[in-house]
Amino acid sequence: MSRNVRRVVTGHDNRGKAIVLEDGEPPVVIRSPIQAGLAFHEIWNTSEMPQRIAADFDEPTLLHSSTAPPKRGTVIRVVDLPPEGPDGPVFDKEQSRELFSVVGLAENAERHKPGRHPLMHRTESIDYGIVLSGEIVLLLDDSEVHLKQGDVVVQRGTVHAWTNRTDHICRMAFILTDGEFEEGLSRSLNEHDARIAAE
Repeated sequence: MSRNVRRVVTGHDNRGKAIVLEDGEPPVVIRSPIQAGLAFHEIWNTSEMPQRIAADFDEPTLLHSSTAPPKRGTVIRVVDLPPEGPDGPVFDKEQSRELFSVVGLAENAERHKPGRHPLMHRTESIDYGIVLSGEIVLLLDDSEVHLKQGDVVVQRGTVHAWTNRTDHICRMAFILTDGEFEEGLSRSLNEHDARIAAE
């Protein structure tokens, strides 16, 4: 199992002085029943823009459990991606659906394509992915990019998967911001998905 994540949350006391409200592990860590070692450490999320800031807070990670951010919102999480071997995990469509359901992405199981990574998925968001430790490969439709510690990916609503071909967990930080596909791109994506489903 990977090392726990420390989360420090600041706020204000009743006189307006800046203080630490919480310091410890985040209350929500989602682990996969299908893929040992996969962990989503939910750090924070927002649900509007601009986000109202109060002196204290209601725990936002208990209110939002989807991978994608809330509408007009953001999500930050740390994800541990376990080793998968050179060919990625061997999941069938139902196993992919079960894993996706745990993180609020069940509809992405329909993108299951034999011969490609079984966890290809898409969210309607702009995501910043930062490799904190280890190495990972970003898979797109028919290309891939090898990433190392310190590399940053700007993920712009594309279908993708992450595959760890090393012997060690890769830890990444993800900041997701709500987005909306432009109408022409949305049509193209629907046609693309229909072609994939028909193959």
